[in-house]
Amino acid sequence: MSGAMQRPQPVTDDRDTGGFFAAAARGELVILRCAGCGRVLHLPRAYCAACATWQAAWRPVAGRGRLYSWTVADHAVHPAFPVPYTVVLVEVDDAPEARLVGYLPGVPELQAGQAMEAWFETLDDGTVLPQWRPV
Repeated sequence: MSGAMQRPQPVTDDRDTGGFFAAAARGELVILRCAGCGRVLHLPRAYCAACATWQAAWRPVAGRGRLYSWTVADHAVHPAFPVPYTVVLVEVDDAPEARLVGYLPGVPELQAGQAMEAWFETLDDGTVLPQWRPV
C-alpha cells in the first residue's frame, strides 16, 4: 500500500444521522428539530422527549458558531491523523443546544468563545464532512 492512510469513514446512511451527511454533500449544515415543538434533537434521534412525538426534520443553520472547547492530540491514535492535531467542539449560533465536532491540523491559537465557521471537506471516497475553522 502506498500513499497516505485513508481516514476512517462515517456511516452516512444511518436512519438517525443520514440526513446530516446528505445535507453536507449538498454543502449545507443542518440540525435536527422536532416538528412538534421545535426543540433541537441533538444527538439526532427520531423521538422528542419534550413533546413525545416521532416527527422531526433537518433544518439548515448558517454555519457559524462559537468555540466551546478543544483538545490537542499529541499521541497518534490512527495513522491517517498525524500529530499534533486539534479536535474542536463548536456551539452552533442558530442552535446553541447543539455542539458539533471538527478537526484542525496542528495546534492553532484558540480561545474559548471565539467565532468559528463551517466548511465542507470532501474525503477520498467522496464523503463530505462539515468541519470548523476560526473566522
